[in-house]
Amino acid sequence: MRMQQDTLISHLIDLRKRLLRSIIAVLLVFLCLLPWAKELYALLAHPLLAVLPQGGRMIATDVVGVFLVPLKVALLTAFLVALPYVLYQTWAFVAPGLYAHEKRLVLPLVTASFLLFLAGMAFAYFLVFPLVFRFMSSIAPEGVAWMTDIDKYLSFTLTMFVAFGLTFEVPIVIVLLVHMGAISVEKLREIRPYMIVGAFVAGAVFTPPDVISQLMLAIPLWLLYEAGIIVARFTGVRPSAANETSHVDTD
Repeated sequence: MRMQQDTLISHLIDLRKRLLRSIIAVLLVFLCLLPWAKELYALLAHPLLAVLPQGGRMIATDVVGVFLVPLKVALLTAFLVALPYVLYQTWAFVAPGLYAHEKRLVLPLVTASFLLFLAGMAFAYFLVFPLVFRFMSSIAPEGVAWMTDIDKYLSFTLTMFVAFGLTFEVPIVIVLLVHMGAISVEKLREIRPYMIVGAFVAGAVFTPPDVISQLMLAIPLWLLYEAGIIVARFTGVRPSAANETSHVDTD
């Protein structure tokens, strides 16, 4: 009992150490980015500003919005930049409790999930935003000044980044489910029609009410689902094989 308490305390101390290191890393990057907070927001707003009519500008309806919004962007950027180090600290905390075959799987998946999330954000920023904003600008009624509040724009972009970032995580989820034996590749192929319908439903729910953005979420989601099936076919572990491995480890 005493040994269990000592082990628990040591784990909590290690967890606190990892959390502090992660927070300090994010804060250090944030302080480095702070002088360029306005430039970071301008970069974030570029896809919208590029399609606004000549002289079109964004607005701030909150008194302190012009101060707080760039700080939020700088903080979120700092978290994204420091995320590899944060993931490393997470890995260092959980790795001692993993088996060798689990370590071989988890580390590549964590790296791939980070890169895929970045790819989803880049897809939204470079492809989805210009098309959506250009479409919105073209359908604005004549005489209407199409502008948006900087805080609302930040909320919109964060929602889209998360939606597309998570969409690009679909192959990782599929590989994990197949590896754990929760579902088979054959079953994934069988439910493909339902997945396609679900992709378009997700596109309608998590994107603005225009056909372009909905299609640009639904189609990659479908294609990534197919890619996940292909990858899982070569890397997944059948339930029977997993059970055999667990029996060998136990013995």
